[in-house]
Amino acid sequence: MTPAPDPFTTALAVADPQPETAFAALGRLADATVGARLFTIMTFDPDTREARRVYSNQPDAYPTFGTKPVNRTWWSGHVLDGHNIFVANTIEAIAEVFFDHALIRSLGCEAALNLPIVVGGRVMGTLNCLDRAGRYTPDRVAASDGLRLPGAAAFLLHALTDRQGDRA
Repeated sequence: MTPAPDPFTTALAVADPQPETAFAALGRLADATVGARLFTIMTFDPDTREARRVYSNQPDAYPTFGTKPVNRTWWSGHVLDGHNIFVANTIEAIAEVFFDHALIRSLGCEAALNLPIVVGGRVMGTLNCLDRAGRYTPDRVAASDGLRLPGAAAFLLHALTDRQGDRA
């Protein structure tokens, strides 16, 4: 008996609309794996140090937009340069790093987990999961490792579709 493919793999194989279909499935996987009331995906170009939000499960509050420069901060050094997970389990810890902490809190989120997705030694971007205070326990942080391969697949699909869009 052949096992049924998981929902993310199925979403990844869909022709259109991509990468949105894969991103939405990745958001559902992140919610099931670690919890993500708010889920966004940011790309990062280490050469230009520019970031771009390419997906949000709450686009009214966090829409996708053009690129923005990433300032060199403790967070960028830890996550984007050091390839480490960032975890904050209180709104106070979030406020130390993110200027939009009031908006985050208004959405019922007081904890954040930012998972860098690294392919070939380069950070492609981050998966950003936000949820209730205290959500990201050591067990959930460890479980977030299971999002790395699906995240890499989604980022690579995004890069492929971006290149194809440039040729059209």
